[in-house]
This record gives sequence, C-alpha cells and structure tokens, in this order.
Amino acid sequence: MNTAMKRRGQGDRRRGRLQAREQGRAAAVMLTPLVLTLFFLFALPVVFVVVMSLTNWSLTNPTRDFVGFKNFLFVLKDGRFWKAMGNTIYFTAIKLVLDTLLALFIAVLLDQKVPFRRFFRIAHFAPVVVPITASSLIWLWFYDPGIGPFNQILTTLGLPALQWLYNEKTSLISIIIFSVWKGLGYNVILFLAGLQSIPESYLEAARIDGASERQVFFKVKMPLLTPVTSFVVMMGIINCLKVFTEVDVMTPNHGPLESTLLLVSYIYDQSFTRGKMGRGAAASLLLFVVVFAFTLLQRAWGRKNVSYE
Repeated sequence: MNTAMKRRGQGDRRRGRLQAREQGRAAAVMLTPLVLTLFFLFALPVVFVVVMSLTNWSLTNPTRDFVGFKNFLFVLKDGRFWKAMGNTIYFTAIKLVLDTLLALFIAVLLDQKVPFRRFFRIAHFAPVVVPITASSLIWLWFYDPGIGPFNQILTTLGLPALQWLYNEKTSLISIIIFSVWKGLGYNVILFLAGLQSIPESYLEAARIDGASERQVFFKVKMPLLTPVTSFVVMMGIINCLKVFTEVDVMTPNHGPLESTLLLVSYIYDQSFTRGKMGRGAAASLLLFVVVFAFTLLQRAWGRKNVSYE
C-alpha cells in the first residue's frame, strides 16, 4: 500500500512538472511577439539614438566618428534650444490650464440633464477624430488676416483685427487655441466618465448633511475625480511636450522670429533640415529627460493626493 501511494505521489509530481513545463512553453510562445515588438520598436531604437548622439552622424557626411558628449554640449549652449524650451514650457502651461479647466467645465454641464445632451457630447468629441493636418489647414484659413472669419468677427464687434499666426506676439497663442479646440473633446469624455462613475449615494448623503451644490462639487466630486485629473494632466504634459504637426503645418518656418519653435520642431530642424542627426539625437534624449522628469513629478503629486484622500 505504501509502495502504491509512493508511485501515485511520484506520478502526481511528474504530471505537475509536465504541466508546469507546458504552461511555460505556452507563456513563452504567447509572450514572444510582445517581446520582439518591444525590442524592435523600443529597446533597439533607444540604443540606436544613444549611439547616434555620441557620434558626428550627419546626412551629408558618410563618416560616423565618436565625439562623446560634444553634441549635448552644443545643444545646451545653443540659444535656439533654450528658446524652444521656453516656448514649449509656455505652450504646455497655457494649454494644460485651459484644456483641463474647460474640459472639466463642459463635462460638468454635460453631466446635467440638458436638452440635446447626446448631440453636444458628440459635437465636443468630433474635432478629436478629424485628421490634424486637415484641421490645421482649415484653421489656417480661419486665422487669415485678410479673409479669415476670426478677424471678420473682431471687426464686426468693433475690435482691432489681429495678425494671428503672422505676428510673433500672437502666433504661439494661436497655436494653443487650435490645440485646445482639437483635443478638448477627449478630456471632456474622461471627466464625464469620472463624474458618472461617482455613486449617487455619496452625493445624496452630502446633500442630506446640508451641503450645498457647490460644496458637493468641491468636497465630494473633485476629490473623487483625482485619478481622472491626474491622468488628464499627465497625458496633457506628454502631448504638449511632443506637439509637432500643427506647428509645422500652420507655421512651417517656426513662425515670425521663431516664435513657435518648440522642442520637437528643434529636433526635426537639427536632424533633417540641417542634417545633423547626432545633434538631433542628443536633443531628443534631453527631451526624453524632460518628459520623464515631468512624469515623475506628476506621479508623485497624484500619489500624494490619493494617499491623502
């Protein structure tokens, strides 16, 4: 009997090992496409960019000599890089504030029982699905100082016409207005989903305790929207730091006096316009450091707020 039990135990262990081995093979087979994708689309390009940033890689020079950190020193000493950095920070700060506040305001309105609520939800999201190049070209006509509807509206209201994209003082803010319009609907949907996921019992309990609608919003809804707000802010920062298409389409020469020169535009200019791939790679790595730093700060801020709640 003991011998039979031992044999049965050995058979169970053997079947367990075979099952674990088969599960390991199945996991390896299913993970292989993901690992290969991450390697070829992320790991390998990152290594390639790092190597490129340490050489004098140029589209006009066939040699690839190692130059160390000279590309980084050039970029850090280049006044155009710091101008692009300042423009990018300005763009990010203004757009992030406008985008977040407007999206939250519209989401609160759409969360109410208003007529044609479904139509307004679709209307606010429609710009998101329009190709950015097509919408940029349309807004180029809107901003036209001579025949654009924006100046016609200002003239009708008795206000002075603006040069919009053709003046260094208004070109970047014009790009910001377009970017807010283009991406507002996505954040509205996120905030609206967050508002509708709040249990009604929480709101009713606050009202029974005597809280006004304003107190319900700021003391109940806003704390519960912290995860959504954190995500919107994080994605907004990342998207602002890598904005390129609308700037390149609407102001192809970086605007008057390079007033719309942003970090990604600077990287493109160094890499493909001037052919200095090594300097462009160095600038892109510096941009990665900036994005990574902002992401860490935002995550720390979000974690602090969540733990506080």
